[in-house]
Amino acid sequence: MQTIDFSRSFLTFRIDTLKKPPQTVSHPPPYSLNNARIQLDCVCDLTEKATGFVQRFVLGVNCKTERVGVPADIWTVPNSDFIPIVSVDRFLNIKTYAHIGQEQGVMLHGHDRQQPDRQTGTTADAFDSLRIHLNEVEGEPLTTPQAMIAATYEHHPLVATTEYETGRYAVCLRYPIKTFNVNERDNIYQTDTGPVLLPDLEREPAEWIEGFDLAFSAFNCPDWIEFLVRVPTEIPSGLRVHHYSRSVRVDNVRNSVCRVM
Repeated sequence: MQTIDFSRSFLTFRIDTLKKPPQTVSHPPPYSLNNARIQLDCVCDLTEKATGFVQRFVLGVNCKTERVGVPADIWTVPNSDFIPIVSVDRFLNIKTYAHIGQEQGVMLHGHDRQQPDRQTGTTADAFDSLRIHLNEVEGEPLTTPQAMIAATYEHHPLVATTEYETGRYAVCLRYPIKTFNVNERDNIYQTDTGPVLLPDLEREPAEWIEGFDLAFSAFNCPDWIEFLVRVPTEIPSGLRVHHYSRSVRVDNVRNSVCRVM
């Protein structure tokens, strides 16, 4: 069967200010050209069952807001985590600051408005180009706890797939298993990995990209999964932060594990 080698799968966006003004940055770009290659953490395929319409979204790994190629002071202040989510024609940039509200002092360069912590738009407007590269390779399904445990001890890269449906939509998540708990005495396994994409299945297809949450995922059997979702969370100081703090269980799923060959 085919699976994804996530260690060699990327999204790459190109910003060329000689062709179009930047749409997503909070500082004057030091150079007119930059290509950002970002490794992938998750692939999400959403299907509207009645029409057969399918759209693919990919989640880039977490990085930090930066000035590229400068002689000093690389990190922007205030700094934020930066996580991109893209399809072939839309993007969602998620920026996470030390606390909710700190983003209010960050302006969108070249535009007379605040840079949002969730910025959406079209890839054609934001980038000179956007490429999604999925390195699809041969994989071996691991159908028993014993096979998963053996592959773990043999240090093989592992990929999880989680599929589930509502009356209207079907979801397929594929993501690398970064942390895997195994127990050969009792034949127990459990994933603990993320972040992955968690879609809002109450939205219309045209609004899918605006509704994604980030979540960590864990399963230890084929038919249910728990997500720990990133949500606004109050801390003792009275501030709120974005934190993985809301647990969501989804039943009637199909979880599977594959070894990258």
